[in-house]
Amino acid sequence: MPVISLLTDFGLKDGNVGVMKGVIWRICPQAQIADLSHLISPQNIAEAALVLFRAMPYFPPFSVHVAVVDPGVGTARRPMAARIGDQYYVGPDNGTLTLCLARAERLGQAVMCIHLNKPQYWLEDVSHVFHGRDIFAPVAGHLAAGVQLEALGVSFSDPVLLPLPRPERTPLGWRGEIIHIDHFGNVSSNLRIEDLPNVLKHKEKVTVRVGGLEIHGLVNTFGDRQPGEAVALFGSTGNLLVCVVNGSAAERLNLKIGDPLEILLP
Repeated sequence: MPVISLLTDFGLKDGNVGVMKGVIWRICPQAQIADLSHLISPQNIAEAALVLFRAMPYFPPFSVHVAVVDPGVGTARRPMAARIGDQYYVGPDNGTLTLCLARAERLGQAVMCIHLNKPQYWLEDVSHVFHGRDIFAPVAGHLAAGVQLEALGVSFSDPVLLPLPRPERTPLGWRGEIIHIDHFGNVSSNLRIEDLPNVLKHKEKVTVRVGGLEIHGLVNTFGDRQPGEAVALFGSTGNLLVCVVNGSAAERLNLKIGDPLEILLP
């Protein structure tokens, strides 16, 4: 059975997500639909890009990922579909694919981007403000039903890319920044384990600085320390995290996206 994932900033109140599913099922009744998240911060393309990047590798081959965080809906921004390795994307060309494309380049995966300009694969009446329902959901349904990607439009090679904050080497270690705050208030940085290949050999000697706090040593998991204690660790996606055991690091330290985070190496 074909698999389609949905990722939006629509929330759960207004029925928009359910309508998109209805459109998909009318075209491809056998599709299985997974909800990645519908609680992306409104208009936060960078957050959507990160959630999609983290989720995509865990889906079966030829899954179709519909991501609609689309502040430019109804403007000149391109509607697009893409194949990245063995996965498909459908959504706006607004940078949502930035991290996935960077990973594809690093891994040598084939990429094809298609400008969706074939209205026969859309709903008949297209709203200026709900392309998730009128363009992206039907295109995903057609892809899942077996329509070839190339049939949906014309190829292009210049997808919109977001500027990515890069960690910087310092005399004492690395400086990065907070790129995500999760439901629990854990803060995730752009410092990744591959940037620090030897850090786990000396994790008890490492210091992490963030929000005026110094955390000495890295732990493996939250339960390695007592409730209320701030800890630093590498999360399940390889990013360096700062957390408060059974609490919120973001609230405790008054942290926000873009705040600096440093790691000092022995």
